[in-house]
Amino acid sequence: MALMTIRPMTPSEVQLALDWAAQEGWNPGLHDATVFYATDPTGFLIAELEGEPIGCICAVRYSSKFGFIGLYIVRPQWRGRGYGLQLWQTAWQQLVNQLEEKQPSIGLDGVVERESTYRQAGFTAAYRHVRHVCEAMPCHSVPNNAISLTNVPLEQIVRYDAELFPAPRPQFLEPWIRVAAAAYGIVEHERLVGYGVLRACRQGFKVGPLFADTFDIAECLFRALTHHAASQPVFIDIPNIHPALSILIQRFRLQPVFTCVRMYWKNMPNLDVNSIFGVTTLELG
Repeated sequence: MALMTIRPMTPSEVQLALDWAAQEGWNPGLHDATVFYATDPTGFLIAELEGEPIGCICAVRYSSKFGFIGLYIVRPQWRGRGYGLQLWQTAWQQLVNQLEEKQPSIGLDGVVERESTYRQAGFTAAYRHVRHVCEAMPCHSVPNNAISLTNVPLEQIVRYDAELFPAPRPQFLEPWIRVAAAAYGIVEHERLVGYGVLRACRQGFKVGPLFADTFDIAECLFRALTHHAASQPVFIDIPNIHPALSILIQRFRLQPVFTCVRMYWKNMPNLDVNSIFGVTTLELG
């Protein structure tokens, strides 16, 4: 087996990794590379054989206690030769070394077929994310109570987001909102009670995250966001244990297209899944 080298990616190589993800059918966002890299520039690794890129992975550190592994791809012609395992082990060790020993947590969204493999590595399944597509969502105007997230202080967004994500992530949210196709929040009694982001993708758009205190707030935000998609398809990844899943499917005529499993190593975050109507991304959590 030829000697493989693993090193940090350059910003342009993150785009290459997302091109590979598109070939795998993951439908990444058009501006994901810039935002992903800004989240943790040391967390993106590329594998090479004699200078040829053959694989990638991200092991992003959000805080001293939480990280996320994703974007794990080995090019098809190089699979089954042990290169993927080497890449995983390198990224894994790097991330574990960056986390505190007390109550660390690492998350991932894995394909269902690999769930047993991740279990053997110490991961525990929390639930499944089911990607749904909304082919057409007629909405002739944005609901009046949905305001642009640019009019909400970033500190307030980060604070609300941290209730539904395992760590504060201002370094991610600021550019995520800035490059979005649309981003809305709802404020009641001077408190943010929900927000959502729509981003342009290789095919149509994706909503993520869609966090809200109630179903009515989530519905309002979803209608505001899909207004900007016109007749293009909109994708959203919803926890399969969400109590309103069946209502969401009926209300917005959603069709399931893909399923993966959200898993955690060590500490399982205590998040209110009832308020997670759509996860942010499957690549970075």
